[in-house]
Amino acid sequence: MMQLNKMTDEQLVIAYAKGENAAFDVLLNRHKSGVFSYIYFIVRNRELTEDIFQETFVKAIVTIKQDRYIENGKFRAWINRIAHNLIIDYYRQKKNEQTVSNDNYEFDLLNDTKIADGTIEDTIVSDQISSDVQHLIELLPDNQKEVLQLRYYQDCSFKEIADQTGVSINTALGRMRYAILNIRRMADEKQISLTVD
Repeated sequence: MMQLNKMTDEQLVIAYAKGENAAFDVLLNRHKSGVFSYIYFIVRNRELTEDIFQETFVKAIVTIKQDRYIENGKFRAWINRIAHNLIIDYYRQKKNEQTVSNDNYEFDLLNDTKIADGTIEDTIVSDQISSDVQHLIELLPDNQKEVLQLRYYQDCSFKEIADQTGVSINTALGRMRYAILNIRRMADEKQISLTVD
């Protein structure tokens, strides 16, 4: 038996498709942390995350066994796309999405240099701002929330975001822009300060 841990994702997929079940265990161990984190950052519910995580890998198994896996060299993006689609399916069923109209603010609140370490008061205010921002993020449409969380909480590039969500880089950039604009608008409407004075 070949050293499975030294094989690429593509080699493992081929080995699994040919009946080497241990190859899928290596794929699962290699990607489970990233896939779980990806799902959790979007749904923010551990039980739901575990359900979607399980379903993601079951779909992967079925697809590979049916010889329908065709994304050569991009297993990570492919498995995340499965998770992404399952998350969308879940939220479509719930269909409780709020949309906030666009405005003309150009403000990157997550990179605001005014939010920095300082006094204890500043730290408390900064923590409150972070909490307020997280609450506002939860109110965003799913596609904007997902891009923002991938960018700021998982440190993904816009190319990685585009690959994982199955959209163009320009669409990912546009969703990020609207997410920031919507957060700024909601903060103004709710009179929430996003800076440490």
